[in-house]
Amino acid sequence: MNESPRFGTAGLSDSFKASGGKTPADIARFTASFGLTAFEYQCGQGVRISADRAAELGAACAEQGIVLSVHAPYYISMSSLEEEKRLHSVDYILQSCAAVKAMGGRRVIFHTGSCGKQSREAALEKALDTLTRAQKAVDEAGYGDCILCPETMGKVGQLGTLDEVLALCAVDKRITPCIDFGHLYARSRGQDLADPEGKGYAALLDRLEEALGDERAKNFHAHFSRIAYTDGGEKMHLTFADTQYGPPHEPLMKLLKQRGLHPTIICESAGTQAEDAATLRKAFEEA
Repeated sequence: MNESPRFGTAGLSDSFKASGGKTPADIARFTASFGLTAFEYQCGQGVRISADRAAELGAACAEQGIVLSVHAPYYISMSSLEEEKRLHSVDYILQSCAAVKAMGGRRVIFHTGSCGKQSREAALEKALDTLTRAQKAVDEAGYGDCILCPETMGKVGQLGTLDEVLALCAVDKRITPCIDFGHLYARSRGQDLADPEGKGYAALLDRLEEALGDERAKNFHAHFSRIAYTDGGEKMHLTFADTQYGPPHEPLMKLLKQRGLHPTIICESAGTQAEDAATLRKAFEEA
């Protein structure tokens, strides 16, 4: 068990592309050069990485002490009114598990879908059923050591409040929340997590402990970035240099250190993921 948070990136920063790097070994070296120990491979548009390429990336990252996770396709919809879409979502979860296993990783992060023309309660009921099926399919496929991570979402119309994600985590003791702090800030239109004293973060961490009551509350998955919002919630991801919007990261880093928590925190800044993830790591070390 990792005894301090892991910090990493969602995909590759603009600076990696500018460096001319291309190979899995280049990715691992670049990530490690920022003092980072996590990398989230992005399959948002579909699971397209070959098993050989995934294994190559996994081996290169293992040499650098970097743990891999996979972000499953964005078009997963566990709450869809159409059963066919819900069943396809189970298939996408299985494809993502195959990819992360080939990399030597365990965590698969996914969006649960939108509420659409149904109530939040009805959408959650469908998502609970789909996730139950997905976990069963994952076990039957031999991927039982993979950890499914439903993500808190940034748009008001999406399924993915903190309590909705925690309800999904009750489907199985292995299911671990992906707390996207920027999303929660944006869906509250900047009200939640904006306090520089960290009271919002403290309440959130208390809620995790209350609802989960096990290692998942200490070892949860997380995304962090500053996010601009409108009345509907999330508008766009920003960089740490964009200070008009939050949430602030320093209060969270202090709380993680005070409470001895060790989540994996993936930075999703817009193009400066590695640089901003290094800022998170430094803030934690200095807290």
